[in-house]
Amino acid sequence: VQLVESGRGLVQPGGSLRLSCATSGFIFSSCGMSWVRQAPWKGLEWVSSIYSDDSNTYYADSVKDRFTISRDNAKNTLYLQMNSLKPEDTALYYCARGSDGLGTKGQGTQVTVSS
Repeated sequence: VQLVESGRGLVQPGGSLRLSCATSGFIFSSCGMSWVRQAPWKGLEWVSSIYSDDSNTYYADSVKDRFTISRDNAKNTLYLQMNSLKPEDTALYYCARGSDGLGTKGQGTQVTVSS
């Protein structure tokens, strides 16, 4: 099982960024997937989840209406479109296998929101 996040960046408040997570080693189309993040000096925080068939998506209140999770089952890839970014969104972002955010994770990709 391998998950590789990409899309790291430094953006100004109000900016946008799109994260990707390329996966292999498991049947991606059969798995719910999640994004979680870890801010400096804090624990892991669940951000968003999506069902295997793209039928349902869920978001933490802190990112609702700003972030959009999506997936391309043909490419075995998970995405997170992040708009209206805030400094408090600064964190290391991980994709995780499973809709509870507790499964196998990648190495993470850094998002920094600062002016």
